[in-house]
Amino acid sequence: LGHNIVAMIAAIDWPGLFSALSTLALDVLQAINTILGQVDWDAVGSKIMECLQAVDWVGILAQVAELISNCWPLLMAALAVSLLPVIGAFILDTVLPAILSGLGSLIVTVISAIGAWPVLLLAVLAASGQLEPPPKDTAFLGELALDGSLRPVSGVLPMALEAAAGGVRALYVPAENAAEAAEACGSEMQVYPAATARQVVDALRGIQPISPTAPVPFDPADAWSHVPDFADVCGQPLARRAMVIAAAGGHNVLLVGAPGTGKSMLARRLPGILPPLTREEAVETTKIYSIAGQMPAGRGLVTARPFRSPHHSASSAALAGGGAQFRPGECSLANCGVLFLDELPEFSRESLEVLRQPLEDGCITVSRAAGSATYPSRFQLVAAMNPCKCGYYGHPTRACTCSPSAVRQYRSRVSGPLLDRIDLCVEMDPVAFDELHGAAPSESSAELRKQVLAARAIQAQRYAAPGYEDVRCNAQLTAGQVRRICRMTPAAEQLLRASYETLGLSARAHDRILRVARTIADLSGKRLLDEDSLLEALQYRAQEKVDLTF
Repeated sequence: LGHNIVAMIAAIDWPGLFSALSTLALDVLQAINTILGQVDWDAVGSKIMECLQAVDWVGILAQVAELISNCWPLLMAALAVSLLPVIGAFILDTVLPAILSGLGSLIVTVISAIGAWPVLLLAVLAASGQLEPPPKDTAFLGELALDGSLRPVSGVLPMALEAAAGGVRALYVPAENAAEAAEACGSEMQVYPAATARQVVDALRGIQPISPTAPVPFDPADAWSHVPDFADVCGQPLARRAMVIAAAGGHNVLLVGAPGTGKSMLARRLPGILPPLTREEAVETTKIYSIAGQMPAGRGLVTARPFRSPHHSASSAALAGGGAQFRPGECSLANCGVLFLDELPEFSRESLEVLRQPLEDGCITVSRAAGSATYPSRFQLVAAMNPCKCGYYGHPTRACTCSPSAVRQYRSRVSGPLLDRIDLCVEMDPVAFDELHGAAPSESSAELRKQVLAARAIQAQRYAAPGYEDVRCNAQLTAGQVRRICRMTPAAEQLLRASYETLGLSARAHDRILRVARTIADLSGKRLLDEDSLLEALQYRAQEKVDLTF
C-alpha cells in the first residue's frame, strides 16, 4: 500500500497543477475588479447621506434620556450588587486585618469568602422592613454559604467568651458550634443553634423560636478509660518508676533504648496516670483546639489531656505554629498534656531548638511578617531515642554496627541545652523472656494513678499558700521557690554539693534535680529531702547518659 501511494504521488504533474491554480486565481481577481469598477460609488454615498438626514436624532436622544432617567435606580442597584463582593473582599484582605491588629475588637460575625453578603443579610432585611432590628445584646457568629446554610467556623469558644464579656446575652451560631459556644454562656448568655439563615430570621421574627443549647456536663475522669493501661507493659521497672515520678511532678522524660524495649508503649500510657484536667485547664486547651480547627465533633470542652506525637520530619513551624493565619503548633496543641517525640535525634536541629522556650517559659511566641502571637505551651515532653543509628549500642546479645564516632555524632544531634531541660532520663534494657511470661501481673494504670494523685494532693495543699499562684506541680517551681520548698537534710545537702562539683552541673540542672527529688519525697510522704530522694533523682540525669566517653 505504501509503495502504491508513493507511485501515485510521483505520477502527479505538480508544475502543471500549480500553473492551473495560478491562472484560476488571476481570473477571479479580474472578475472582482470588473464588478467593483461598474459600481457608482457617488450615488451610493448620496443615498446613505439622505437616509441619515431623514432620521429624527433629537427624538431618539430624548427617548434614550427618558429611558435612562426611568431606569437609573435599577442601574445603581445593579452596580451596587455587582460591587459588593469586591468591596467585601477588599475589607477582608486589607482593612479588617489592619483594624484587628490595631484594636483587637470583638468580631461577632465571620465573613465568608463570597464577600460581604453574610454581613449585609440581616442589615438588608432590617432596612427593607422585612425584619425588626435585632436587640443590641444579640450577636451572630458563623459563615453563610451560597445556599443559605450556616457553616461551622474555628475559634468559637474564644469569641463566645469575649462576646459574653462584652455584654452579649443572645448568641446565634451554626449548629455544629453550639456545644462549644455553650461552654462560654454560663447563666448570663444563651446560645441558639441554627442550621440555616432562614431559621435565624424566623426566630428573630418570632415565627419559629430556637431552643437554647445547654452546656455538656464536665467529666474529665471519663478520659482515663480511653488510654492504654500500664498493665500491658512487661518488665522495665525503672522506666515505670520514672513515668510515675514524671506524672506526679510534671517532669520531662527521655527514654533511651534499643528498638522494641517499650519506649512508645510507656509514653502512650502516661496520660492514663496524669491527674484529670481542671475546668480552667480544659477551657485553655479548648481555646487552642478551637482556633486550630481541631475540635472533636459535638464536644463542648476538651476533657482528655492531649497526647501529640508529631513525625520526626515535622518542621520548626509545625512545632511552634504560625502560618498565614497564625495557627497553633504541636507545642501548643499539647498544652496541659504530653508531647511525645519519638526518634528524637531524627528531628532537625532547628525543630528541636524550638522546644527550648516553651520548656522554660510554658508559652511560645511566634513572629511572622503579619505580626506575632503568643500561645500557651505548658506540656510534658516525653522523648524517645535509640542509643545509636543502628539501635543496638550496648545491647547484650546483638552487635552494634556503628563506629564510636558514628555513635557520638548520632547522640550529638540533641543539643546540651535541650538535654539540660529534661528532668528524667532512663536507659531501657531489652525485656527478658521470663518477664514476658511471668505469672505476676504488672501494676495497672489505676494503681499507679493513686500514687500520682496522692503526691499531687500534697503539692496542691503546699502551693495553695500565697506566692505560688501559677504553680500546680513541682516542675513549675521557679528558682527562688525551689530554695524555699526543697529543704534538705544535712547529709543530703552534702551529697548534692559533691555531685554538683564532680559532675559539673549547671545552675539549671541543680534546680531540676531538686525538683525531681521533691517529687520523689512527695511520693514517699517525706517533708525534707533525704539522701535516698537525691540519689534517685541523680540517677535520672540525662546529660551524662547521652554524652559518651571512648
